[in-house]
Amino acid sequence: MNRMWAIVERELRKFFRSPTLMLVAMVFPLVQLIVLGNAFGGKIKEARLGVVDQDHGTQAVKVREALAAVQSNARTFIPVPYDSDKQAMEDVRTGKLDGAIIIPPEYSRRVYEQNHPRIALVVDNTDNFMSSTLEQEFSDLTKALNNPDVEPSRILQQITLDTVELYPYIEYMKYLLPGSIALAMFVSVMIGGGMLYIDDKARGVHEGYLVTPITKFELVAGLNVAGALKAIMAGIVITVLGSLLAGLGTVFTPQNMFYVFLMVVATSLAFNTMMFLLMVRVEDPLVPRAMFGILNTLLFFPSGAIYPIKAFPAWLRGIAYVDPFTYSVHGFKAILLKDAGFAAIRTDLLYLTVAAAIMITIATALFKRTL
Repeated sequence: MNRMWAIVERELRKFFRSPTLMLVAMVFPLVQLIVLGNAFGGKIKEARLGVVDQDHGTQAVKVREALAAVQSNARTFIPVPYDSDKQAMEDVRTGKLDGAIIIPPEYSRRVYEQNHPRIALVVDNTDNFMSSTLEQEFSDLTKALNNPDVEPSRILQQITLDTVELYPYIEYMKYLLPGSIALAMFVSVMIGGGMLYIDDKARGVHEGYLVTPITKFELVAGLNVAGALKAIMAGIVITVLGSLLAGLGTVFTPQNMFYVFLMVVATSLAFNTMMFLLMVRVEDPLVPRAMFGILNTLLFFPSGAIYPIKAFPAWLRGIAYVDPFTYSVHGFKAILLKDAGFAAIRTDLLYLTVAAAIMITIATALFKRTL
C-alpha cells in the first residue's frame, strides 16, 4: 500500500512542479466551452454581397434601399456595388464575395407592367450555411417588396426571386473534406517536429546533436523539414482517399493536382513551424500532450471548416483571421469544391508561406543550443 501511495505522490509532485501543465489541464475545458459555444449556431453577420444594378429604375432603387436597411439593422450582409454580373459571379466563385444579387434590365418596367419581374440571387452553395441564410433573407426581402404601400383594388403581379447555384449539390461529406485534410496534417505535425525534439531531450538523445558542429538554424530547419515531409504524405493520402470516398473527381486533373500539392506543402510548413515555435522552449514532455486538445479546439473549429466565420462573434473572428487553419481550409475548398483555379488560392499560399518564414525565424532565435 505504501508503494502505491509513493507512486501517487511522485505523479502529483511532477504535476505540481509544472505550472504550465496545470494551467493547460484546468483551462482547457473552459476554452473548449467558450470556443465551441460561439463557433456553432451563430447568425451570419457582414457577409459580402455583390449588387449588380442593370436597371437603375425607381423599383431598382427600392431594392437597393431594402439592402441598405438590412445592412443598417440586421447587418446580415454588406452590399458591394458591381457593374458586371460576370465579374460578380467570378468573385463569388473565388470567395471574394459570399453572394451576389442581380437586378436585370427592364426590371422596373416589368414591375409596373406586372410582367413577371424577377431578381437573381447568386449563391456559393458549397457553403450550405451561408447560401441558406442568404436565400432566407432574400425570400423575406422579396415578400416585403411585394407588399404595396397602398392596398390595390386588383391583384398585382408579384416579384419573383430566382436563386442561381454556382455548383451542383454539395453533400456534407464533401463539405467537411477540406477541414479533414487540414486536421490530418495537423495531427501528423503534432507527433513530429518540435514534439520529437522534446522527446529526444527527455531521453538525452539530443546531446548527440549538440556535440556536432551543426548550427541552430540547420537543426531547426532539419526538424521542421522532416516533420513537414510526414505531414505532406498524410495530406496527399487523405486528399486522394477522401476525394475517392466523397466522389470528387475534379481533384484528379493535372492542374488541380498541382494546386492541391502547393496547398499541402504550404500548409505543412506553416503547421510545422507554428508547432515548433510553440514548443521551442518547452522542457516538460507532458506539456505538449496536454496542449493537443486545446490547440485542436482553438485552431480547427474557428477556421470555417464546420461553420462559417461570418457567424462568429468579433473576438473569435479575430482568431480565425490569423489562424493558419483558416487559410488552409479556404484553399482546399477553393480547389476541391469550387475548381476555382490559382486566383482563389494565391492569398492563402502567400499567408501560409510568409507565416512559416516568420515563425521559423523566431523559433531559430529562441532555440537554445545548450544542454
